[in-house]
Amino acid sequence: MSLSLDLPAPREGVLRRLSDVLVRRGRLLTLLLLLPPLLWLGLVYLGSLFVFLGQSIFSIDEFSGTIVREPTTATLLELFRPANYDIVLRTIGIAAAVTVLCAIIAFPIAYYAARYAGPKVKAAFYLAVMMPLWSSYLVKVYGWKLLLAKEGAIGWFAAKLGLTGALEAWLALPLVGGPSLSVSYTGMVLTFTYLWLPFMILPVQAALERVPPHLIEAAGDLGAAPALVFRTIILPLAMPGVVAGAIFTFSLTLGDYIVPQIIGTSALVLGQAVYTLQGTAGNIPLAAAFSLVPILVMAVFLTLAKRTGAFDAL
Repeated sequence: MSLSLDLPAPREGVLRRLSDVLVRRGRLLTLLLLLPPLLWLGLVYLGSLFVFLGQSIFSIDEFSGTIVREPTTATLLELFRPANYDIVLRTIGIAAAVTVLCAIIAFPIAYYAARYAGPKVKAAFYLAVMMPLWSSYLVKVYGWKLLLAKEGAIGWFAAKLGLTGALEAWLALPLVGGPSLSVSYTGMVLTFTYLWLPFMILPVQAALERVPPHLIEAAGDLGAAPALVFRTIILPLAMPGVVAGAIFTFSLTLGDYIVPQIIGTSALVLGQAVYTLQGTAGNIPLAAAFSLVPILVMAVFLTLAKRTGAFDAL
């Protein structure tokens, strides 16, 4: 004796027909899924950004402080004034110094994790690298403000080691020093390096793990010294990861204004200039012109990075 269930036929409603159409047309389904975030990105983020950047073709009336909405290149040309040009060069110099320092610190850490660390050590490595990212940005910045203060931990250790004179001599240098580490370019670079170091370590570690071990072993079997192996095999193959990390460290430093506001000197960087001009000074056109600089700099940087294969290491 067999049992059969007489189930009613499914209703051919609008939703079911729509579901059948979406199943048959995968591209349409993908488009509908991506449409809301793309509209949000295009209208809210890119739209507001382009509206703001478009203000750079206008100028400010020096007497009334109002925006003169007549197209002009005068605002853009103001970027080449010595004071404004110094802001651009200063910011690029700080971003480059942070990127180089992050690469120097990150490479040996990433190399150990990629070549020698076992599964448990590697898990602890990822935890240690990611843990600083879990805390508040401002907490970390103010923590470094206390560490770098004249009476902070770094100054205390320098006094215990008899290095107070060397520290004061360093702070007396014109380009890197200041009243204390907490008000100097050195302190700013150290803080940025701590903040962005994980963004350099992870791409470098990923690139080093893709270096074929047999190439290193073959070079050693052929009598190549470790320095030669590093220079001719390891570093070139790991360079896309270094450049990928540099994209993060350089761009994040280029646009930051909070760290220079808390730890930096009185000399402005790009982020501070934009913040001050659109807020306190009310010079929206010049603020928009300054905002174009990091976009253009990163466009050139990304174009060069693409040629190294850095995007494959992201």
